[in-house]
Amino acid sequence: MMPAEDLMSWGVVVAFAIIAISQVLAMVRLVIGPGTGDRILALDTMVVNAIGLIVLIGIWQGTQLFFEAALIIAMLGFVSTVAYARFVLRGDIIE
Repeated sequence: MMPAEDLMSWGVVVAFAIIAISQVLAMVRLVIGPGTGDRILALDTMVVNAIGLIVLIGIWQGTQLFFEAALIIAMLGFVSTVAYARFVLRGDIIE
């Protein structure tokens, strides 16, 4: 039976690989997306994947600094996605 530390290390490595593949697939959708809505969703997915990677780095290194950075990036990602979607739909962000 594997010790808990080894199991945690392997789990983090597998999670890194899965999120990295997801990030690449979202980047492909960003490039070849047929519509603007697809590109907006791809950007939002890339922000979520980046947050996941930052959290995994925080788990890997055992520090809480990365969790605070992930929270800030999450807030900025949400606001920028809403602003970009409003710009695409209405042509203006601020009414």
